[in-house]
Amino acid sequence: MQFICNQQQLLDAVNSVSRAVSPKATLGSMEGVLMKASGDRLFLAGYNLELGITTTIPANVTEGGELLLSARLFGDIVRRLPGENVSLRSDEKLNVHIQSDATEFTVMGLSTAEYPELPSVDNGVHVTVPQNVLHSMIRQTLFAVAQSDARPVHKGTLFEVEEESLRLVSVDGSRLAIRTEPIKNKETLNFVVPGTTLNEVLKLMSSEDEGLVSISVGRRHAVLEIGNYCVISRLLEGEFLPYRKAILPNATTTVRANTRLMTAAVDRAALVINDRIRSPLVCDFSDNGVKISCTTPLGSAFDRFDAEISGKDENMGFNSRFLMDALKNAESDEIKIELNGPQSPMKILPPEGDSFLFLVLPVRLSHG
Repeated sequence: MQFICNQQQLLDAVNSVSRAVSPKATLGSMEGVLMKASGDRLFLAGYNLELGITTTIPANVTEGGELLLSARLFGDIVRRLPGENVSLRSDEKLNVHIQSDATEFTVMGLSTAEYPELPSVDNGVHVTVPQNVLHSMIRQTLFAVAQSDARPVHKGTLFEVEEESLRLVSVDGSRLAIRTEPIKNKETLNFVVPGTTLNEVLKLMSSEDEGLVSISVGRRHAVLEIGNYCVISRLLEGEFLPYRKAILPNATTTVRANTRLMTAAVDRAALVINDRIRSPLVCDFSDNGVKISCTTPLGSAFDRFDAEISGKDENMGFNSRFLMDALKNAESDEIKIELNGPQSPMKILPPEGDSFLFLVLPVRLSHG
């Protein structure tokens, strides 16, 4: 194999596909970046049996072929190369010579014989979503994905595809995040993508790019095409929480608040909380304002901001981090908060409509 390509394009590609490489794989070949050179393209892939990332870049290929190189070593070498272009050639013994200007490395490559075949979705269902829309949807729901293994299916986000809409749902037992967007689509299906995959997908997307992301869904895998990258993900199996039962239709208290003011107040009051001290943040919704307070062995904090409140006064406790995560992911200047008594979850919505919906379970307050 022999080719020349641009150093920066190669570095970007290696960095991206390496995120799907397991650093401590039981199979040595799984710690490598797969490269295939043919025609005028260089194909690169990383795969760890759960997640795969592939891409192609332009290359001047004088001899086609394929090999594996240690993802960590190859990335470190390419990152430090001084020239604009990189020349790479390998011999029949898999000695790999990498050169850029006066700098040259010789490293051992690995055979691709033991590398697993990348899954494909040939007869799956296809959905397309603008990249900036999908970026926003994932960002607004990823924070609520479960981290524990209690129910493995909740370590992912549910994609609900309907004829006129796409809905993403994440839940972790203490909170729920839902994001809905209208899309033109003729299919109806549900599938759950691991949160670890979506975290990598976010890094490959732009919040500004309006180009389409193509999602192909099979029985066990989904393939997302983002620009010239392909993300292959195993899907999670199991019964997802029937989340609609957790959303109460009516509210006894409605609050309209400035998102920035509430976020800042929660952030300040949480300064007296740390990982060892799990005291709740107390929110008092009354007198056209929200009073936020917290008392811990570290000290006490109090803050207040104006808000428009209708219905019953309420005094509730929340996990400060869960409340902060929801506020940070509300992409609107103002939010509508709906309450149904101190034992029911806080519902956070945009001022109009329900493009996003966050539920945060309250923490029982001890009185006396």
